[in-house]
Amino acid sequence: MSAEPMGLPEALERAASALRRDADAIRPANGDPVRLAEALGSEGSLRVLSWLLANEPEAGEELAEAWAEDPDGAGRVLLSLEPGTLPKPARKILRRVLHGLRSRGVAVPDEAPQPRVATLPPVADAIDEARVTPFDARGARVVSLATPHPGGGVRLFQIVVDDERGILDFEVLSAARRDVRRWLRDSARGSARGPVAIPPDSARALVARAAASQPASRSLPRGFVEWRARCAEMPEDSKTPGEIAREALPPADDTSAARERVTGWIRNGTLGPWPPESRWLQELAVRVSDARGGVLVVSDAARREQVRAAIDAAADELAQGAFASRTAARLEEVAYLLWKGERVDEARDCLAAARVLREPGAGRVSLARAFVETWLAPLLREAPKGEEAAAPLLVTP
Repeated sequence: MSAEPMGLPEALERAASALRRDADAIRPANGDPVRLAEALGSEGSLRVLSWLLANEPEAGEELAEAWAEDPDGAGRVLLSLEPGTLPKPARKILRRVLHGLRSRGVAVPDEAPQPRVATLPPVADAIDEARVTPFDARGARVVSLATPHPGGGVRLFQIVVDDERGILDFEVLSAARRDVRRWLRDSARGSARGPVAIPPDSARALVARAAASQPASRSLPRGFVEWRARCAEMPEDSKTPGEIAREALPPADDTSAARERVTGWIRNGTLGPWPPESRWLQELAVRVSDARGGVLVVSDAARREQVRAAIDAAADELAQGAFASRTAARLEEVAYLLWKGERVDEARDCLAAARVLREPGAGRVSLARAFVETWLAPLLREAPKGEEAAAPLLVTP
């Protein structure tokens, strides 16, 4: 118990610090008992009210009385409290509040009720599963997380994540278990480009990694902020699918051949192209355009050399920066999907290419160059003005 009584908002802030799993539901409610009950659900409401009654009894009594005003809704949690688990002052408060409910005609058991915390389905029937889609062309993917709903049914979280752009979109749905099971079953046998099953904590690790990359210029979706504890908190040893693949599979034996195969997939559009933020790409396009169409009178060979130099500089810049590590992580995620699709050799090629990107050397620059040329392909296909018959601008390595 604190030395001095605290108001409900301040006491709830203390509760949020003590009950980390409920913090993202407590704080957005801003001390509003109605919003708090809606955000917490049955289990969370029971935890928070029990904590307040035991640690901040005056604030706990204020919250209990507010919830008692809705006996068919938030007030039902009062009947689930087990007096024997509370200290004596808290038990007195609970008796007073329950007496008030009884005097208004609410059926309150004479004997202390057994805890009735949100009955969950049997373990064999409980849903705790996750799916992830392959990357789209920009590098985003959808993480789906199905978890039991305290009031019955299932909560289905749909989160669009990107390791560079952060959490792009968030949605939470409530559905019947049979409907979610049907979706999970159908998605598991979908097309090669469909969702793939992953461990739930791996899904949370993907979400947490994307959230950590959220740019300062873009706020996290409000819904995600409210549900972050359910979607992005996991044991410290949790691994993303890519990390699982890296530990479970050896990379391809012939690293050079694997790198060449992955380079071919980048060039033909099988992988990527996962372009960087638009400003950097626009500046690169301007540099290449200037190299191709400058006002100086130079030979075709000189122009081609200028273009090559601009692309080489861009590839080298990418290879030294965050792009290399981010792309290595993406290739490992692709490896997991290929592995689970029984394409083990291709998965090992991706793991080998990911290793190349994490090590300095010409191989890393070569992979970065393949991405650069893919991004610039529309520009490079355009013939310079007045030189439609000129020789090809690029010599493929």
